[in-house]
Formats: sequence, structure tokens, C-alpha cells
Amino acid sequence: MERIEHRAAFGGWQDVYQHRSAVLGCEMKVAVYLPPQATTQKLPVLYWLSGLTCTEQNFITKAGAQRYAAEHGVILVAPDTSPRGDDVADAEGYDLGKGAGFYLNATEQPWAAHYRMYDYIVEELPALIEAHLPATDARSISGHSMGGHGALVIALRNPGRYSSVSAFSPIVAPTRVPWGQKAFSAYLGEDRAGWAQWDASELVAKAAEKLPLLVDQGAGDEFLDSQLQPQWLQAACTAVGHPLQLRLQPGYDHSYYFISSFIGEHIAYHAKALHG
Repeated sequence: MERIEHRAAFGGWQDVYQHRSAVLGCEMKVAVYLPPQATTQKLPVLYWLSGLTCTEQNFITKAGAQRYAAEHGVILVAPDTSPRGDDVADAEGYDLGKGAGFYLNATEQPWAAHYRMYDYIVEELPALIEAHLPATDARSISGHSMGGHGALVIALRNPGRYSSVSAFSPIVAPTRVPWGQKAFSAYLGEDRAGWAQWDASELVAKAAEKLPLLVDQGAGDEFLDSQLQPQWLQAACTAVGHPLQLRLQPGYDHSYYFISSFIGEHIAYHAKALHG
């Protein structure tokens, strides 16, 4: 891992690293905030997954999360949202291809060669972080929109791997909404039988661990009715008794104004779980 950005923030360091990903077959960038406590001890890690069109930069420049990570002694890791490079497949539009990896393992061409963000987030990236930085193997995960989908799916599919999970405005039922249907058709093919393993509302029914889900959703979100539809997750959790705290926040939209308003509460929530 090569450090390419290094900026002081709240007594710690906001860095960006570049590394060659064997899983994705390309160069990747990942943002890492090391709070001041990291100079003397290893710390737990909160992984943040960003949404459509984002890179590793959006969260670190807009969320205001460093202040709270410094307060609670938590490392923040924010990777890019897709593989990158001239030989990586892409598509017109913002909701497929680069910047729109959907945190799954693609099976269809031309996507399968590089679009394996699930394996990258679950296995390769944590191994790098824990080998090269003062990080323990205590992990939590969160994200926004497409990244909220990724956080929920990854936590539900990996019992015992994460201490906590939360999401802002997640795509909770991608098999039922246009964003997910477009991406899944391209990345996974038209056989919808395999789509359920990447849908949080479907995974809840067979989750081996009842890890509580914390979801914040803006009531003024322009994508609420068309793309997000949190009622599907609420119904799925109610049906099987899976713990869900779904908070509909009046007036808030889909932007980082929303995320920055509640990120402190989310980091405190994860810190409590991570520090035991």
C-alpha cells in the first residue's frame, strides 16, 4: 500500500492509499482515517461503503466523520465504489459500471473479470488494513444508498465477522427497484433465482445471526418511493423477528447534509459495539 494523501484532522491523520488489488485486477484507492489513539495502540475499524457515482473522496470530505472517529477511537476505512482503469468495463449512465459496483461478485461478461467488490470488501481489503495499519480484527460496517445495500448484505452474509451494521438511505430491496434490477441484470444475468443472495430484504429470512440493523432514512429523500422502499426490509424483519431500528427522519433528503447530521450517532453506535 502506497500512501498518496496525508492530512492532519482532529489530532489524527486523514490518508489515502493506493494499492494493486489482486481480486479486482486493477489499482484501487482507499481512504483511511487514523485517529490520534492509533499512535499508541491498535484500534477497531469501521468500514464505510459509498453510493453511486462516489469515490473514496466523498465520505471523507463531506460527512464530517473524522471528529467522531477521533472522539471514539475508531479507524475509518472508505474504499472506492468500483474497480477502476482503462481495461475495466464501463457503461453509459451513472448507475452501471465504474462508480456503480453494487458490492457484489459479477458473473456475466464483460463484468466478471473485474467487478468483484464483495470479495474485495469482505476479504482482501481487511487483510491489507490489518496487516499494514494499527488495526485490530474488530470490524463494523456502514454505508449510504448503494453502499447501504452493500453494508447490509455483507453483514447478513457473514455472521460473526462484524460487530455492528448501519446504513443511510439503503437500497434494501434491489431485486424490486430499477437501480438494482438494472445492475443485477447486467452483473448477474437474467436468471433472477440468484439475485436473492444480494438482497438484504431476502437475506433477513435466513440470517444465521440476528445482528441488529440500524437504518436512517430521510423522509424527504427524492428516491424514497422509487428506489429505496424501506418498507420491504421492515416487513422482512418483522416476519422473522430480526431486530431493526428504522428511523424515518423528517425533512432530510438523499445528500451528505443528511449523512453529516447523523454520522456522529452512527459512529457512537458502532464504537459501543466495537469496544465491547
